[in-house]
Amino acid sequence: MIVIGITGPTGAGKTTTLNELGKLGGDIIDCDVVYHELLERDIPLQNLIKDEFGEVESENGRIDRKKLGAIVFHDPEALNRLNSIVNRAVTQAVEERLEGYRAKGSCAVAIDAIALFESGLARLCDTTVAVIAPAEIRVERIMARDGISEDYARARVQAQNPDEFYTSRCEHVLFNDGSSQAEFECRSRALLEQILVNYN
Repeated sequence: MIVIGITGPTGAGKTTTLNELGKLGGDIIDCDVVYHELLERDIPLQNLIKDEFGEVESENGRIDRKKLGAIVFHDPEALNRLNSIVNRAVTQAVEERLEGYRAKGSCAVAIDAIALFESGLARLCDTTVAVIAPAEIRVERIMARDGISEDYARARVQAQNPDEFYTSRCEHVLFNDGSSQAEFECRSRALLEQILVNYN
């Protein structure tokens, strides 16, 4: 089983690439989904976060992501503390899921993680792919996708790592220049087929 790390900034087109792997029979581990599930059901993780950040509970006693976000997204030091707590739990959950896919005989699994390298998840991967796109195209995409203002979309784009962060670390790069969805699907599929053939 090959493990492919897929990373890149928000709005670049990672979902399209991941969907193409799915069509080729691969499985996907979405680290955002893993993180949100852990915030819902992992009591030790919830307690660690409450101990570190105080009153971040919702009425049902779970972690209120908006309250937590209000604390960490304007305080880099607080965000680093949160990441150090969360990354351990996410990595353990990803490792468990990889074992499950290996046991069922999966041919390929993609780890979808915007913080693939910062979190240490890249060490679980056999190869890595960066999906990048021009900033203006990303702004338009996340405005449409998330229903947010242009100012907020630009702030999110500017807060993320530059393209060079991803391209200098990944073994493969997919540039989504916005030509057409169909063309990017084809390029994604061609690269993934090449990776799978080389691995096998």
